[in-house]
Parts: sequence; C-alpha cells; structure tokens
Amino acid sequence: MSAISGAPLLGGRVARMRRNRPKALTLLSGGVLALMTVAVVFGPWLAPYDPAAQDLALGATMPSWEHWAGTDDLGRDVLSRCLVGARSALVWPLLVALCTCVLSTSLGLLAGYRLGWIDAVMMRVVDLFIAMPGMLMLIVMVGVLGGGMGWAMLALAVLFTPGDIRVVRSLTMAQRELAYAEAARTLGLSKSRIMFRHLLPNIAPTVVAAALLSFVAALVALSGLSFLGIGLPAGTPDWGLMIEENRGLLDLNPWASVVPAALVTVAATAATLLGDQLFERLSDA
Repeated sequence: MSAISGAPLLGGRVARMRRNRPKALTLLSGGVLALMTVAVVFGPWLAPYDPAAQDLALGATMPSWEHWAGTDDLGRDVLSRCLVGARSALVWPLLVALCTCVLSTSLGLLAGYRLGWIDAVMMRVVDLFIAMPGMLMLIVMVGVLGGGMGWAMLALAVLFTPGDIRVVRSLTMAQRELAYAEAARTLGLSKSRIMFRHLLPNIAPTVVAAALLSFVAALVALSGLSFLGIGLPAGTPDWGLMIEENRGLLDLNPWASVVPAALVTVAATAATLLGDQLFERLSDA
C-alpha cells in the first residue's frame, strides 16, 4: 500500500524536475551570456594587466597568483587578453546575427506573402547560394575583398541569410492562409501592415531562435577565420586569434589556448540552449 501511495509522489517529483530543468538551463545560459556581456562592455577596465604589455624576460608561464591563466610567449597576461578580446569575439557575430535576422525576416515575409514572380526569383537565388560550399565561399570572398573583419561580417551575412529566408518564407506561407490573415485582407489593410503587424508576431519564436543560431554560427566561423589568420591583424586580443597564436605553447602553458577555446565553446553552447528555451517559451505563450 505504501509503494502504491508513493508512486504519485515520485511521479510528481519527476514532473517538477522536468519543469524546472528548462528554467534552470535558461537562467544558466542567460547568466553566462550576461557575464560575457559584462566582459564586452567593461573588459578593458576589468583586465588586471595591459593586454598588449610584453615581458620577454618572463615569457610563457603556467597559471600563478599573479597571472591566473598564465602568460603567452611574449609575456602577455592571458586572462587580460581574454577579457579584452571578448569585445571582438562577440560583437562581430552579434552584428552578423542582427543583419541576417533583418534581411531574412524582411525578404522571407515578402516572398512568402506576395508569392508570384517575386517568390520565384528570390527562391532561385536562395537555392543558388545554398548550393555553394559555405566555408570555402567565405574564405574566397574575404580573400578577394582584402580581408578585415568588416568584409568577413558582410560575407557571413550574405551566406547565412538564404537559409533563414527559406524558413521564414515557409512559416509565412502557412500563416497567410489562416483566418486572421484573411480577415485583415478583407478589412483592406495594406500588405506591409499585414506582414509586419500581424504575421511577424506569430513567427517571432522561430525568428528569435534563428537569430541566436546565426550568432553561434558566426561566432564559430569568425573564430575559425581568426585561427586561419584571416580578418584581424596579428597581436589583436581575440579568442580565435589567441588559439592560433598560442597553439605552439601546449608544453609551456596550454591554458593560453585552452581558455579562449573554452570561452568560444561556452558562448556557443549558452546561446544555443537559450535559443532553444526561448523558442519553446515563446511558442507556448
């Protein structure tokens, strides 16, 4: 009898754990990204040392009380360079995600709602870009345009937008056939008002999730370009560039490469989890 009476209690506890797990993941992911945002804004003031200050006599050293993440081969403090490098490592991917979100949402709504020749032309261009090898095209575009993080950001936005256009278009085509959209057309509302005031709020969960995934993809891609030596000049505090510059120090101070690599991984994981949880919560709202 006690075992039978205890079953609902156990089931309720498991149910509560399942309900609390998404909330805990959301708080954890949001907290991680909030801390990284603090580093982006206040990194130069939080850094214990000048990230460009060199101490050739010290060289590469393991973590200590003076240098919590050690130093690189030029004697520069790794922790200070990571704090200052958060700005270039995270701001550029954020700009890529914003550009991709604005372009894909606007063009996807236009194609999915207007249909006709606009949709046909846009989808053929989208198919052409999706068929191209993304990373190879990115390297070629940045190389041809002369390098620089600005050109890399533009190239990434161009490459990421087509896939999101297809997603937004599909959602818009489904929404435009529903009763509320038909009622708005019957009332004589303008096409732009219907698209952005009525259809957009209903596809917002997917748009938000896609924007966070674009941020993650841009973060990894730009870090990869920095690792390849494309985008930022040598010596710039940046997580991807630090991984490349310090990969030869694994026997002297492996943390010089491990710490920035871990920061890229943690930032990408937190943004992915947050996007997944926001999608679920916005969809249920």
